[in-house]
Amino acid sequence: MDINRYSPSYGLKHKHMTRLSEYATEEIFEILYATKAMKSKFIAHEDTRILQGITVALLFGDTSLRTRSALEIGVRQLGGVCVNLPYSENDMKAGENIKDIVNVISRYGVGALVTRDIKQTELDEFCAVSEISIINSQNDHGIPMQALCDLYTIWEKHKKLEGLKIAYVGKGTSNAASLITGAIKCGMEVAVATPEKYGIRKSALDKAMQYGNITVTENPIEAVKNADVVYTDNYSYHTSSSEKERELLLPYQVNNSLMSVAAHNAQFMHSLPANRGIEVTAEIIDGKNSLVLEQGENKLHTIKAVLALLIN
Repeated sequence: MDINRYSPSYGLKHKHMTRLSEYATEEIFEILYATKAMKSKFIAHEDTRILQGITVALLFGDTSLRTRSALEIGVRQLGGVCVNLPYSENDMKAGENIKDIVNVISRYGVGALVTRDIKQTELDEFCAVSEISIINSQNDHGIPMQALCDLYTIWEKHKKLEGLKIAYVGKGTSNAASLITGAIKCGMEVAVATPEKYGIRKSALDKAMQYGNITVTENPIEAVKNADVVYTDNYSYHTSSSEKERELLLPYQVNNSLMSVAAHNAQFMHSLPANRGIEVTAEIIDGKNSLVLEQGENKLHTIKAVLALLIN
């Protein structure tokens, strides 16, 4: 389906966003068009305080820089208020009940609960009982808002999605799982190159393949050949990678040699933070064809679009 022929209604059927695989192509397009509108209004300094009087609660199980910043700034720009809820596994083990948590905070005037590093099984429990929107900003199953941000960035740069080729190389992270799901649903050609030991979760690959063919290989050159966009991710976010792991992943480093087999003027993408000299060289991530700053910028507008559509 061609996104440029789609007419948005600026509405979603879904109440929650925990997995991108649950969203139809049309709903992904709705969010991308809403992101475009949010960015246009931001640039024009137009009033977007559509969440006046609404509180958005953050329940984060680990630290975050860009996502937390974009959420807190975005909610403020929408006229709402952001609050941070304390969370720990010890609280849950001590008897905290998911139903109690969401039912109580909904009575505080909270319009949405944005989570990070909360297990998918717990998120499913939240969604089953919650009257407010539950939004997964990151967990071991996926990072749906990052994928939406990336798709918008590609659309903004290339003026289309359908028919473009995106190659993901490196370690098969949860970010990669959401990215390939969104890309294949939007009509992109998708290729994935990972070592067998660090492949994308099989269930995520199988679901994504229901919407189109995905090239899966251990050969990064095969995946990147003629790609319009080359994407990699951090190998050791919040953890330290071993020398053996870095050695195994070295052939997947995005460098001039690998980018030379991609399409002419192919773009590079990375969600950050990045380890220059590990998964990507400095000359690529800091080069003229890198979209990492645009990704970071567009995260703000994508988050605002998701909040506005789900809460309203």
